[in-house]
Amino acid sequence: MTVENAELHYEDEGEGPALLFVHGWGTSGRVWQSCLPDLARDHRVVTLDWRGCGRSDQPARGNTIAGVTADLVTVIETLKIEPTVVGSSIGGVFATELALARPDLVEAVVAVDSPGYWPGTGMLDKVHDLRKRLVDDRVGTFEDWVPNWVAGHRPGLVAWTIRQLLDSGAYIDELFTECTTYDPRPRLKELAVPITYLHGELDAEIPLEVPRTCAAETPGARVHVIAGCGHLPHQEDPRAFNAALREIA
Repeated sequence: MTVENAELHYEDEGEGPALLFVHGWGTSGRVWQSCLPDLARDHRVVTLDWRGCGRSDQPARGNTIAGVTADLVTVIETLKIEPTVVGSSIGGVFATELALARPDLVEAVVAVDSPGYWPGTGMLDKVHDLRKRLVDDRVGTFEDWVPNWVAGHRPGLVAWTIRQLLDSGAYIDELFTECTTYDPRPRLKELAVPITYLHGELDAEIPLEVPRTCAAETPGARVHVIAGCGHLPHQEDPRAFNAALREIA
């Protein structure tokens, strides 16, 4: 699909209530693959590689929260769906911003281990350091960082995730700069669609206080903790993830 200045890769399978899956920073729509066969039995399942990632183009422009959110609007309108938008990590930021800006296009939001906000969490120094290290030693930075994303010893998942990050475009690094000031909490009371925060119990990247704080600011929001998982519960325990998702969608 041509969206603004980029060709975006998407996959669209199944029939029923629509689910739009939005991956995290630097990976791709492939991260949902273990979840899809079950869900596509009774849902229309759309996975997107957002700009700069996976099989989509890697343009220098549009790599902002607003830019990717605008891409989602075009994807939804082109496919003529009103989906539950399931966003992992920064994908949850995109989903939240989409729902705030265009509630008419969204049935519900599921934010999966999403940053939610950065200021006040103690993560800002880490993000600033990460931004610098990505320039100094991109490969080494991923090798040090990605093992913290998962709970337990999962070398195959870590290696595959690093491979995806290395294949993504360097222009998406700008999103980290923007995230250091991102904080939707003052606007969450205006969210007009249901939101659920699915979060890995052992997430070492985004503490559980983040989704719990966001949920407290959002009328009707729910938090569902997936036991034994880190930052990637949809890959670490797809059965538990799908079971939780089916309660929502």
